Amino acid sequence: MTQPADKPIAKKSATNEWVETFIVVVEALLIAIFLRFFFYQPFSIPTASMQQTLMIGDYFVANKFVWGYGKHSFSLGRYGDFALLDFELPISNRIFGREPNRGDVAVFRPVPQDQEYIKRVVGLPGDRIQVTAGRLYINGTMVEREEVGKALDTDSNGDTREVTVYRETFPEGTTHIIQEIGDDLQLDNTPEYVVPAGHYFMMGDNRDRSADSRVLSQVGYVPAVNLIAKAEARFFSIKDNIAPWQIWQWPANVRWDRMFQGVSSDQPYGGTAAP
Repeated sequence: MTQPADKPIAKKSATNEWVETFIVVVEALLIAIFLRFFFYQPFSIPTASMQQTLMIGDYFVANKFVWGYGKHSFSLGRYGDFALLDFELPISNRIFGREPNRGDVAVFRPVPQDQEYIKRVVGLPGDRIQVTAGRLYINGTMVEREEVGKALDTDSNGDTREVTVYRETFPEGTTHIIQEIGDDLQLDNTPEYVVPAGHYFMMGDNRDRSADSRVLSQVGYVPAVNLIAKAEARFFSIKDNIAPWQIWQWPANVRWDRMFQGVSSDQPYGGTAAP
């Protein structure tokens, strides 16, 4: 008599387990979305403009709350041309957070664009920025740089060039690595830019392969309200922008030495900027 009575109880228990598992998965997913939406968001690097600091195929996490929230802060990112929950807040000033420091690496949305860029904060509101013969000037003073070696740099089109690697030091004393193909290329002689109030001037560390604030029609001055996040740490890196899910490609192509490292101001010079 007890056996028939036990069967429906067992069925109900199995159903409950499936429901509970489903609830746990949904809760975990919602927590992950919440954290990504408000606090930390992963990004990947598809172009060469920040090499060697961030190389093509690097994946990094960015802090969304350190500078507070702006127009484009609440997005779950883009997959190709498809944006997830990408909407613009109707605000003109940032909410909460501190101001960026010169030298911070920023994810932002340029005014003329509908996608994220990543560059280094070079000019603060009110600064005068100019590049002359490849040398950066901030408020009329040439920024110090020290040559540390030569390297090969490969862009997203597979074009490889020899570059000179420098350690550049901002007036505040922070240092970072930049690289130059030469000192007489297209963006190596510019007019003087005066950064408007509430805006920032951005430049790529790969100075001759970066469309940045020097190109006013493409990037220009970046409003504070258009900042999205501060780059903080790399968590994965793979050559040739290979999709991370292709695990069989990992042994020969993952750059293990670049994983789980902070996006610090002064990156170690490794002698090469390209696979």
